Amino acid sequence: METTLFGYTEGQIAQFGLTFGVGAFILYMLFIVLNLALESKAGKFGTFILFLVLSFGMLGFMAKNIIQWFLGI
Repeated sequence: METTLFGYTEGQIAQFGLTFGVGAFILYMLFIVLNLALESKAGKFGTFILFLVLSFGMLGFMAKNIIQWFLGI
């Protein structure tokens, strides 16, 4: 018998935390990048570069989830 917490297995709780927890953290990091761009008065091009460079890893995480969704893994 598999152990559950509130009717969810450990794998389901981990998947929920990975999807929504890390997603919320990504949104918070985007807010930090925006705040950094506004405080430094980076302008439009500087803000674009900040988002491009500092958000590149987040794009990889989202791409991984999209690829897994398409492949049905």
